[in-house]
Amino acid sequence: MDKDSLIAVLMGGPGSERQVSLASGNAVLEALLAQGLNAVGVDVTSTNLELPEGTKLCFNVIHGTFGEDGTMQSQLEELNIPYTGAGQQSSQLAFDKVASKEAFIAHDVPTPGSEIVDCSAGVKLPEMPLPYVVKPPREGSSVGVHIVRSESEALAAIEDAASYGNEVLVEAFIEGKELTVGILDGEALPVVHIAPRSGFYDMKNKYPWMSEEGGTDYYCPADLDETTTRRVQEAAAAAHQSLGIEIYSRVDVLLDADNRPYVLEANTIPGMTASSLLPKAAQAVGYGFGPLCEKIADLSLALRAPSH
Repeated sequence: MDKDSLIAVLMGGPGSERQVSLASGNAVLEALLAQGLNAVGVDVTSTNLELPEGTKLCFNVIHGTFGEDGTMQSQLEELNIPYTGAGQQSSQLAFDKVASKEAFIAHDVPTPGSEIVDCSAGVKLPEMPLPYVVKPPREGSSVGVHIVRSESEALAAIEDAASYGNEVLVEAFIEGKELTVGILDGEALPVVHIAPRSGFYDMKNKYPWMSEEGGTDYYCPADLDETTTRRVQEAAAAAHQSLGIEIYSRVDVLLDADNRPYVLEANTIPGMTASSLLPKAAQAVGYGFGPLCEKIADLSLALRAPSH
């Protein structure tokens, strides 16, 4: 990356993950500046992009709606301005948990069994046996996600998930370790074991600074035998490839008691503070946070540099 080329770090966004995105964006901005690069932060508050004049690359750190669903990518392509990470089509596919699950199944990526509940004519319960996980198909950061273990919990969980859209994804509950695998330039990084101190990896456990409770311990590399580690990394890489994701992602995987991995989803704009999971995994193979951000910028510019 040319040290004089202006990088606009896009953060915030109009969606439900705005505060998390601002934290990621400011961390990336500081890291790029520390690398001696010419970067400026842009707080995106609506779907109308306003970029600094002379922007050569947009470093996209907008989690969720607009930044992660392909909408912003489409706008930037129309403007002929390069941007980091997944393209318009792969972003749209990965953001939709129903469509991405179909892609996983088509490419033999192991993933939990599921059912789609159509709540357009009113809330209804799934036919799938308990326990199961209820989630809105097009939200991130575990927004609207519920583990349902009893019939008494089911209706409220479906109602909450349906408040984000008529379709609700219901997945078979897999008891086991929560893992995540960063993919950078086609290579799987060391596996991270996510161990919430209570419950599951929801908003309060992911971002304890946003509430008075919660918290999670992380182990990288995860304490897994060599065969299991390879199996988890292969499943994550296969998921990344099945969605056609460019540059980098972070793939969430559950590992059951028999050491079988099940891919949940691929995050195309994963958390990007120095303590986030993709940076943790990159650090384990020698990539500090600043060099990681610069590598993402370099790879993205190489892929999307204007031809004129």
